[in-house]
Order: sequence, then structure tokens, then C-alpha cells
Amino acid sequence: MEEIRNYTMNFGPQHPAAHGVLRLVLEMDGETIVRADPHIGLLHRGTEKLAESKPFNQSIGYMDRLDYVSMMCNEHAYVLAIENLLGIQAPIRAQYIRTMFDEITRILNHLMWVGSNALDLGAMAVFLYAFREREELMDVYEAVSGARMHATYYRPGGVYRDLPDQMSKYRESPWHKGADLKRRNAWREGSMLDYLTEFTNDFPARVDEYESLLTNNRIWKQRTVGIGVIPPEKAQAWGMTGAMLRGSGIAWDLRKKQPYAAYANMDFDIPVGVNGDCYDRYLVRVEEMRQSNHIIKQCVAWLKGNPGPVMVQNYKVAPPSREEMKSDMEALIHHFKLFTEGYGVPAGETYTAVEAPKGEFGCYLVSDGANKPFRVHLRAPGFAHLSSMDAIVRGHMLADVVAMIGTYDLVFGEVDR
Repeated sequence: MEEIRNYTMNFGPQHPAAHGVLRLVLEMDGETIVRADPHIGLLHRGTEKLAESKPFNQSIGYMDRLDYVSMMCNEHAYVLAIENLLGIQAPIRAQYIRTMFDEITRILNHLMWVGSNALDLGAMAVFLYAFREREELMDVYEAVSGARMHATYYRPGGVYRDLPDQMSKYRESPWHKGADLKRRNAWREGSMLDYLTEFTNDFPARVDEYESLLTNNRIWKQRTVGIGVIPPEKAQAWGMTGAMLRGSGIAWDLRKKQPYAAYANMDFDIPVGVNGDCYDRYLVRVEEMRQSNHIIKQCVAWLKGNPGPVMVQNYKVAPPSREEMKSDMEALIHHFKLFTEGYGVPAGETYTAVEAPKGEFGCYLVSDGANKPFRVHLRAPGFAHLSSMDAIVRGHMLADVVAMIGTYDLVFGEVDR
């Protein structure tokens, strides 16, 4: 009698549910996974080495392109690391602006996640719903930085500039005119903070819409309940952070445990799961969107009542104003020196981490006193999570691998770096 053998199958990198350039080599017994071997490195761009070849300021834009769905959160870790070595601290208004944009970024990330994960598992409409709100928040990114994705808005010592007094408006076109144009521009009559007030008032009802499509949907629950269960002790052993850890019932969040920026002044809860399966991780991320919305509301209220500088008054790291350069030759020299040579950072090393949407994003930075880093190493949450793939999907069906990759919320810019 002929022996029946397992067969090997490539899952990705061309597969849409591989979320970019993940290549999984799956050993299968029929439809059941016997072994999963993740192959990474297909997107390697040498970000860390590139950052070591340029002045500190010129690498902020590289951080946006790591996890390119959590742009400003990546910047935050890198900028905080530089500030730690320089021994400076951003003004309080800049701290609140950073906190607000970290949470805007968290919502942007989770909207992308819930839309793409639902799409992977066969639900089309959620993706379109989620992108409706993403567009509204992308307009906020564009308003402060000029870019809709790669903002480069955070700077050592503060942020690039204060919040704008007005939002851009839709212009009349064949697609937007009359009552529709007026409705779309209704939120844009005031400042950015007024716009965000309107958004945060509206957003909880939008999250309700996502939940009405998924939370009690029997197909969604069949695909996620009991799938990819991660016990809390295993989650810790694998170095999991973010929703992957909290979904297993461990209430660990750097915003609470090691507060940075203005998080110590914020009122919010840490949602945790019970069973540690894909469904619990979905519920955790949905509740995180609601909590982020609540934090943004608090930041908006504080920023409306507390004007002030958003950058340290230190020519070493902050450019002088145009007015100062016109009347002060020393200021002009500082301007040219900052944008050509950069600034030296005292010798030392630091590890700085932030609670990024996908988990703990950390930056290990070593300076030898020069104007560029001696060593940059980035701690990407997705890289640690991916190491658990083989153990978790063994014994599951092929379709469950798709659910598991989706719940990891992988972006390979940070995994491959």
C-alpha cells in the first residue's frame, strides 16, 4: 500500500492575506497544518544602518516608513530617545499634541486592521466603512504636516508647528456640490480642534456600526472564536505586547505602566480579553478605538484652553524664526548649521519605548558624541509576535492561518526593517 505523505505549500508572499511580504511555508496533512515556517526579509531596506549614516534629524522620516500605518507613534519613540540623550523635554503643549496624535494614529491603525482583517475573512463592507473614518483623520495628518501618511511631524524638542487655525475645505466638483458639499464642509468651518471635536462626537456611533456588522455575526464568530488561543504565560514568554498580550488577559500598557508625554494626566481604561483567541483580540482593539477617542477629547479640551510654545527655545535643536534670522547673524548661522551639520548628541545609550498600536515599539539608541547615531536598533512588536506562528497554528485548518495572520496585525516595514 502506497504511503500517504504530508505536502508543503507556499502561503505568500503573493497571497493578499499574507499582508505584504510574509512567506509561510506550510507543511500540511490535507487541510490541517502540521508545521508553519515563516520566512521574512523580503522587504529588508536596512533602515537601522541608514539611520546610522545620517544626522539625527534626517532619520525621523525613516521611522514613518517602518510601520507605515502607525506613523507618528514610530516617530515618537525615536524622538524621545534623542531627547533622553540630549536631556531636554518638549513643552507641555507639545506633549499634549503628541498624545493626541498618538491616539489619532492608534485609531487609524485599528481602522485599517478591522477593515483588512474582515476582508481576509470574507466581510467586504467593513473595509469601506472603516476607510470613511480614516479619510477624515488623514485630513488632520495633512493639515499639520502637509503629508497624508509620512508626516515627520515630531521633532526633538517638540513638534514641527502648532495646530492650524482652519481646516481645508472640499471644493465644488461634479462629485461634491450643493447640499452634499455643504454637509461635507460643516465640520471644517472652525479650527482643527473644532474639527476634532466634531469627529470625536461622531466616532462612537461609527464604531457601533462596525460592531453591528461583526460582533454578533455568526460567520465572524465561527472564524474567530476559539481560533489561535494564546495562554497568558505563553504570550509573556513570546514577548508579546499590545492587543496580543491584552487579549490574553494581561493588562499591560506602557501608557499606564510607564507614562510618557501627557498620558499620566489622561483618564482611560485598558481593555483586556478573557480567552486569548482571535475574537477577544478583535474586541480589545474595538474598545481601544473607543478609549483613544476619549483621550483625544481630553487633549482637545486641554489644548483649546492652554496656548503656548510647541518647541523648545534652543538653537541647538530648534531652528530660529525668520524674524530672528533677519536681525541676528548668530541666529542665521545656527539655522544653517542645524540644517546642514545637525547637532551633536552627548555620548551615551538609551532604550525608549512607546505603546504603539501594535504593541511596544522601542528604540535603542547609542551616541558617541557625533552628529549621527553610533547605533540604532528598533524593537518591532510584529517581529516578536511572528515567532509564535508555528506553535499557534499547528492543528488548525488552512483558513485559520488567514485569521491568525490577520489578528497579528502585521506590517512588514517594521518586521524586516
